[in-house]
Amino acid sequence: MTTARALHLDRVIQSLPRRYPGPGGAVAVLRGGEVLVRHAWGFANAERRIPFTPRTLFRMCSITKQFTCAALLDAFPDPSVLDGDVRARLPLLTGEAPGARHLAHNQSGLRDYWAVAMLHGAPVESPFGDLEAAAVIGGTRTLQFAPGTRYAYCNQNFRLLSDILQDRLGESFATVLRRRVFDRAGMPHALLAADTRAMPDGTEGYEGSQAGGFRAAENRVLWTGDAGLGASLDDMIAWERHIDATRDDPDSLYGRLTAPVAFADGAPAEYGFGLRRANEFGRPATGHGGALRGWRSHRLYLPGERMSVVVMFNHLSNAQEAALDVLAALLDESRPAADPNLPAPDWLGAYREPETGLSARIEPAGPGRIRLRFGHSPELLDLQPDGTASNAGGTRLAGSAAGVTMERPAENLRTRLEPAAAVPADEATGRGGDLAGTYRCGELDAVLTVADAGGTMYGGFSGFLGSGRMELLDPIASDVWALPCARALDHTPPGDWTLAFRRGPDGRVTGVTLGCWLARGLEYGRVG
Repeated sequence: MTTARALHLDRVIQSLPRRYPGPGGAVAVLRGGEVLVRHAWGFANAERRIPFTPRTLFRMCSITKQFTCAALLDAFPDPSVLDGDVRARLPLLTGEAPGARHLAHNQSGLRDYWAVAMLHGAPVESPFGDLEAAAVIGGTRTLQFAPGTRYAYCNQNFRLLSDILQDRLGESFATVLRRRVFDRAGMPHALLAADTRAMPDGTEGYEGSQAGGFRAAENRVLWTGDAGLGASLDDMIAWERHIDATRDDPDSLYGRLTAPVAFADGAPAEYGFGLRRANEFGRPATGHGGALRGWRSHRLYLPGERMSVVVMFNHLSNAQEAALDVLAALLDESRPAADPNLPAPDWLGAYREPETGLSARIEPAGPGRIRLRFGHSPELLDLQPDGTASNAGGTRLAGSAAGVTMERPAENLRTRLEPAAAVPADEATGRGGDLAGTYRCGELDAVLTVADAGGTMYGGFSGFLGSGRMELLDPIASDVWALPCARALDHTPPGDWTLAFRRGPDGRVTGVTLGCWLARGLEYGRVG
């Protein structure tokens, strides 16, 4: 590395606490197995004044998933031998059940259980442990797509895998991880920290902002193979060094994790065995992010350059963006920027995607950019000179005389969006609307209540986990509304729920199809 590039990297590292402010954080940079940066700052526990150091234990959140899959492949090189175990844990499921590989690749078709928990009325930050998880998973009756045909992020895919490993191997999942992964990679302090209420060394995760202040985040969810990993920066450095040291061995843990993955139709999949395959600055990369309430992390490995970046925040700043900032400095590249001179397209507006039934809202987002509200969270797309819009994640929108086409290759989805009818004035305000009532989902045995409260529409869920709060509904199109979910059990919330109301021949509302990107296609009938 040249002196100039090393100085630039150092400036970027030193800027992280200000660019992404919060109680504390840590970053590591490696090249060819050599540690170039090992740096921590701030406080692991601001109240107790415990410094954040490279040895501080940290909740790695969804980075856990690759470790679960590493243990899976080490114990069962052919995961399909566990397909019957998966089926046994879905006793009510009708039709084809996903296999173990489908789970590991997020191609199972299962609806995410912490999203479904909100439909069962789980209050924000309520306890969610083994019993609650088993009830939600075991109650599955249908899938949202045929296994292997699509990608959708689903946490319980990896919880199921860890539960199966534990039962098959006759030892705790914590022991499975220690024997099969942590000891092999030289991660002495890594552990399964399933109970999210506290870390052994007192480290706290925080929510809030520099402007509004920070407070310790309340976590009451028990995570296992999906998000239970606790590890220090030094542990993660050991993982990155293990990856690089075994890079030429196709039978290494990471070599098997990064083997090519495809969908049932043969299309290449960008996600497999708990890892995302991507291109960063035109170079192949593998990695994953992690997020629970109060915690954000991200790791990347570029095999061609033998480079690794790990970022850990015990607050809610964007660790992925920080990792890309560091990687850009390491590669001497510039982050791409939108062209502010490109005009907004004439196809902005509200649509529905026919396969998922979800709304797709396309909005302006500043010079040269638009915002798409469809997936788990809003996405920014840069306008292109050919009139399309796209982002680094692969999402692409294109308008033509035939309509708007949306491509999401990571999900194996290419679709033409259906324009949504404009919202009548009286419906937008709720006055004169006939949507208020009680709706029941037979599959979930759960209820949606829609209320006209003084001329304004609200909605809320209830079920065996309790009664969720009533939320102000947002009109999208005629008979299509969004129920916002700004807070949930943990992590970022599942996103806006699309409520698509149905009417009978007489024009009266008879039911609603409900879903979000993590949990789609649930039918509710009107019962009151």
